[in-house]
Amino acid sequence: MKKQPKLIRNTPEEEAAIARGIAADPDTFEPTDEQFAQMKPRGGRPKLAHPKVAVTVRYDAEIVERFRASGEGWQTRMNDALRDWLKTHHA
Repeated sequence: MKKQPKLIRNTPEEEAAIARGIAADPDTFEPTDEQFAQMKPRGGRPKLAHPKVAVTVRYDAEIVERFRASGEGWQTRMNDALRDWLKTHHA
């Protein structure tokens, strides 16, 4: 097992020099506590109108292998195949 390297912390003088560099940078924006409180967190991707549902299902190995062998997007193609089946069969 490899030993983790020891963390070497900055000295107070180094921290002060870093802070001076940040303050001198014209592109730096440091929000006030009030501005920070008003900021909204980013929520990631927008919500989908029809989101996918995660399920656990078992298929024959041959079925999965054939879809995987068809390349990237095999899960989407499997989804489309099931959708096509539903068009001709009433569940």
